[in-house]
Amino acid sequence: MDFPSQPTDKSLLEEGAAFAPRFDRDGLITAIVTDARDGVLLMVAHMNALALGLTLETGIAHYWSRSRAQLWKKGETSGNLQQVVEMRTDCDQDAILLKVEVLGHDATCHTGRRSCFYRKVTFEDGNAKLIDDGSKPQFDPEQVYSTTS
Repeated sequence: MDFPSQPTDKSLLEEGAAFAPRFDRDGLITAIVTDARDGVLLMVAHMNALALGLTLETGIAHYWSRSRAQLWKKGETSGNLQQVVEMRTDCDQDAILLKVEVLGHDATCHTGRRSCFYRKVTFEDGNAKLIDDGSKPQFDPEQVYSTTS
């Protein structure tokens, strides 16, 4: 899918009807993903033009994996597909918000948890520390992502 160039007129960018996503120098746009039912932040990822186009065309979230340098259909392996209920963009169209319904185990994180944000950052005695929020895996990631069957 081809997207139009961003308008040079700021009012058209911020108030117009043209969806003209602004990809960064690596060809990516940040995608914030929340649960459509209760607004819980599930994950933050990146999309290239192909991933964004496939998401729009299929209604299933696709991303660009920076670590693997490949297209990624979220939930293809685990069965926890993300059905897009609503997509929004910010004022300058350089970030996407996806409100999704997670199919399958209602888990987004590869650790098996509902959200990738299952640890709190605290600061005590001059040190940053992570504390688990008590979220339990919805599935066994070793079984789901095992390369040996």
